[in-house]
Amino acid sequence: MKRFTINQFLLSCITIICFGQLLLAQKAAIKIACIGDSVTAGYLLGNAGSESYPSQLQVLMGGKYEVGNFGNSGATLLKNGHKPYYKTKEFADALAFNPDIAIIHLGLNDTDPRNWPNYKEDFDADYSWLLDTLKKQNPAVKIYICRMTPIFNEHPRFKSGTRDWYWQIQSHISNIAKANQVGLIDLHENLYARPDLFPDALHPNTEGASILAKTVYQNITQDFGGLKLATVFTDNMVLQRNQPITIYGTANGGEAIDVSFKGQKKSAITNHYGKWEVVFPAQIHGGPYEITIKNKKESIVLKNILIGDVWFCSGQSNMVFQLQQSENGNDEIKKGLPNAAIRLFNFKDLSETDNTVWDSITLAKTNRLEFFSGKWTECNAENAKDLSAIAYYFGKKIAAQENVPIGLIQVAVGGSPIESWIDRYTLEHDDKVVDALTNWRKSDYIMPWVRTRADVNLKNATNPKQRHPYDPAYNFEAGVKYFTNFPIKGVLWYQGESNAHNMELYEHLLPTLVQSWRKAWNSNFPFYYVQLSSLNRPTWPDFRDAQNRMQKIIPNSSMAVSMDYGDSTDVHPIRKKEIGDRLALLALKNTYGKSVVANGPSPLYAVESNDQIVISFTFAKKLAAADKKDIIGFEMVTDKGKHIKTLATAKNNQVFISIPKGENVKSVYYAWEPFTRANLVNEAGLPCSTFKIELK
Repeated sequence: MKRFTINQFLLSCITIICFGQLLLAQKAAIKIACIGDSVTAGYLLGNAGSESYPSQLQVLMGGKYEVGNFGNSGATLLKNGHKPYYKTKEFADALAFNPDIAIIHLGLNDTDPRNWPNYKEDFDADYSWLLDTLKKQNPAVKIYICRMTPIFNEHPRFKSGTRDWYWQIQSHISNIAKANQVGLIDLHENLYARPDLFPDALHPNTEGASILAKTVYQNITQDFGGLKLATVFTDNMVLQRNQPITIYGTANGGEAIDVSFKGQKKSAITNHYGKWEVVFPAQIHGGPYEITIKNKKESIVLKNILIGDVWFCSGQSNMVFQLQQSENGNDEIKKGLPNAAIRLFNFKDLSETDNTVWDSITLAKTNRLEFFSGKWTECNAENAKDLSAIAYYFGKKIAAQENVPIGLIQVAVGGSPIESWIDRYTLEHDDKVVDALTNWRKSDYIMPWVRTRADVNLKNATNPKQRHPYDPAYNFEAGVKYFTNFPIKGVLWYQGESNAHNMELYEHLLPTLVQSWRKAWNSNFPFYYVQLSSLNRPTWPDFRDAQNRMQKIIPNSSMAVSMDYGDSTDVHPIRKKEIGDRLALLALKNTYGKSVVANGPSPLYAVESNDQIVISFTFAKKLAAADKKDIIGFEMVTDKGKHIKTLATAKNNQVFISIPKGENVKSVYYAWEPFTRANLVNEAGLPCSTFKIELK
């Protein structure tokens, strides 16, 4: 009996100890309060208790943390807003929770016209009051405030004010974090390119909530997955000469990163967003070199690095058109092509945008912006055969003429409209094209055949907001943005076939794209583009003329004519070497300062004199027919709209056209046919572009 009592006593003691330890463990759990509106609460989710970002954050943080969800749908940060958060039960519960860490995501509902226009001057003070209240409750609390999750263009109040007020509030949030010395978490960046995760343009789905949870987790733990380099940094790359060389990537927060290059060592500390960069002084061309990147645990060595000139090559299928497909391309490949001075980064697409139905894996990867992949390679027969023929011939000519390494980055998608290459912010803030973002598969902004092809690719898509490389902003988000921090020499662009139905819109969009990219790169790089070729499609003369005029609108730009190598029935003419060489001539003259003839003849003015029309040209000393025959392609247009085709003669830099008796000619058109054999060239054999000109 006595022994039994002792055993009971011992068992009781053990139980008490274990229970005490359990209580102690529970008490020691670090409390995280997620304070916010409907995005925090998990509005629209099937099961907010398991799918909301706070619930998913709990899983990521583990048992040492206790995560509380204090989201209130519709809540405003503003005290005078239509539903102020500080008056809610959730705020009282958050204070009672006594958190060690507070994550605050408020501001979305303040974009309501009932709120921001009336009370915006109170926003900073109201947010600071909220932070001070949390600090009074627990002076040791670690507070993070969040840049807001996106509001997309389909939101009903987007253009009426929410779009503009949203960005105003974003800027306030950053300032508030600094003024109050609290942490700042960016919940916008990782979701801004994912409209597919926002069914109602405001609230993320479960996958979107998981991205929020991961972002918050990384900011709290500073665990960003270890040492990584940006996509553009691989073996065999070319770094842009004569510009500061920046090496950048990610690592865990607060880590020391050492980078060694050409006998120099630079160091950096990873910031609170897991990002680091080091900058080396500008260098002249040369190589090969190695770059070593280290932290305490990891090391990355990049080998066979050159310094030279980097050109970014983009557009649709005529830019994609491979060297092996081009005229005499296989002969070029058979030569072996080993050229260590030319390096290729073919950022290849995951799937062709041809008349095929994509599978679920392709659809999912496309949504995740995993549509492109690639690395730097040396130029040889194996690597170059799939490269853009135009890019290859351009690079070959520049490398030979300048005797410097050339890097060619190719990011191009067959059939892609220009809207897909412009960044989202630019499109959203351009009232002429913002609507192109809404239901683009039914939008007249994009040609019907383009939308039809996308519909085939997306036949098995279950998400009504499934992404596609024809989707406005997509190719910028999935492709271009990975290179915008990497200095380049210039851009080659061949695109327009998918926008040729609306030259007026394209006249707006091409300058918009150039401005968008130059802003993204923070560089006024040269922009050289290819005019549409010659093809039996009715709108193409007008479109070619618009492209020609845009050289005068877009600073530091120039156009290569291609219509003389067109095909009446094929949108993909095979003579790409000539076009690549013409682009190279433009670069050699305008970028490299060579004394070469790079432009075809361009009309200055037209006058009537002695029953003749006399057209004077620039970029020409001696005009002639390319085939040494009669000069064809001209037509006169009378005051009654009658078109009269005519032959022409040339002397020096002037063309002469005889006026038929009795006709009152008002203007002259040249090469104004979809498919044309117009043959006017200058002394260098460079062709004149499609044009129309009024008589003085």
